[in-house]
Amino acid sequence: MKTESLRHSKQHGSWPKMNVRRWLNLKKGSDDFHSVNVAPDRSERRKSCSDDGRYAVVPEELSEVWLTNEESKPEKSDLSMFVGTWNVGGNCPHKGLDVRDWLTTSSPADIYVIGFQEIVPLNAGNVLGTENKSPAARWLSLIHEALNTTPELPHNYSPTTTVDSTLKSRPSFSDLLSLEDEQEFQHLFNTNPSTGIDDSNSKRNPGFCLVASKQMVGIFLCVFIRKDLSHHVTNLKISCVGRGIMGYLGNKGSISVSMTLHRTTFCFVCTHLASGQKEGDEFKRNSDVMEILKKTRFSRSFRTLGRPIPPDNILGHEKIIWLGDLNYRLSSTSDDIHELLQRNDWQALLEKDQLGIEQKAGRIFEGWKEGKIYFAPTYKYITNSDRYVAQTPTTKEKRRTPAWCDRILWKGEGLKQKSYVRGESKFSDHRPVYSVFSVQVNLPNKSIDCMDSDTLKSSVLPVCVKKVQAEDHEWLVNKTKSCIETIPRFPNS
Repeated sequence: MKTESLRHSKQHGSWPKMNVRRWLNLKKGSDDFHSVNVAPDRSERRKSCSDDGRYAVVPEELSEVWLTNEESKPEKSDLSMFVGTWNVGGNCPHKGLDVRDWLTTSSPADIYVIGFQEIVPLNAGNVLGTENKSPAARWLSLIHEALNTTPELPHNYSPTTTVDSTLKSRPSFSDLLSLEDEQEFQHLFNTNPSTGIDDSNSKRNPGFCLVASKQMVGIFLCVFIRKDLSHHVTNLKISCVGRGIMGYLGNKGSISVSMTLHRTTFCFVCTHLASGQKEGDEFKRNSDVMEILKKTRFSRSFRTLGRPIPPDNILGHEKIIWLGDLNYRLSSTSDDIHELLQRNDWQALLEKDQLGIEQKAGRIFEGWKEGKIYFAPTYKYITNSDRYVAQTPTTKEKRRTPAWCDRILWKGEGLKQKSYVRGESKFSDHRPVYSVFSVQVNLPNKSIDCMDSDTLKSSVLPVCVKKVQAEDHEWLVNKTKSCIETIPRFPNS
């Protein structure tokens, strides 16, 4: 029995060591989030959000002439992307909860990026103990059903998963990508692994599949994509940054998803920043943002000839979405707030919005964009009510000044916001918020993608390099032949 216990400890690590790693957000080598690329990702000149008008670095193997050739310039396509954020106040969803009002737009989007905060109560047990994955699985079930109107996810399905439908068999991902029953998963989504297309229903409804999801205590981020687009997703990685208790624990912080769709890099950052409405608390939130930008790192893939290196940080991506409960409040007295709320004077209230003030002062989110806000503050409501806590003096809840805590910002070219609104579900003390974007995506160049690796290598390597390689090959063959001829096969004893 003791031997068996020691063996289990060596394989899985001790409980204290695993939890200390999770509390301090430390990573093991196997904790990196990987996706397997199927075809070489030939590169063109590409800008990232950190370039400030300059071109990003291109792998040195690709010649300047080859990159600037007019034939290699990619075609572009416009897609629709839904981005939603909701602080659900620690409430676990029930089967009767309808999220269609939140997710339904005039026409279905191609990509759905959905972030939650406080999917579990932020008590000591959830922050320090074993992660409760049940609420995340329920949210996935509700979202999947709303997007596909199909049976809900299996009860044993892990909320930390990826789908790379280019593979005919599931790859061996890290511990973050555990999937207990592949057949049940394939049956659920009814997807042909080699094409990523729902063979039985693609003509009537393209359907949506889960690309990635990740939970860190109460923060939860999931990305769904149209099934016929899913096999164009590569370089899928995730990074988590804890900014809660002691500046490390996961009750506050961020989950970031990095991915490449066709030839365009995306980064989705779901955050829950420092709370508090005291004077100066906004600087804590500013610090959280700066630390998230600094500490978020995506593991780099091995260099492959003709393939661009995926970004290893947030600002290295071409298109970035920042969503979540940013917790910025209003710099005003309660009397002022109450009067402006009575008049529905949102513009006057927004002049007191801390996020807007900090951004205009250049202290945070410089160069980022946010759409015009034409909706009421999203926090803090009495649950199952249309009344703010501040408007009800008899309530037992803590008095909180109403504020636009729940926000969506973006950075990058080729992103155009089409709507920015809030939902009206009374499920939580926050109202959900969503935005719909038009996204311009670079498509692959067919003439380059059809080239095999030998042709590509021949076209991009300088003549002098190829000559040296040929000479080295001839020398190696002659040297090997000489050794074989001079060494007897059966030496004398």
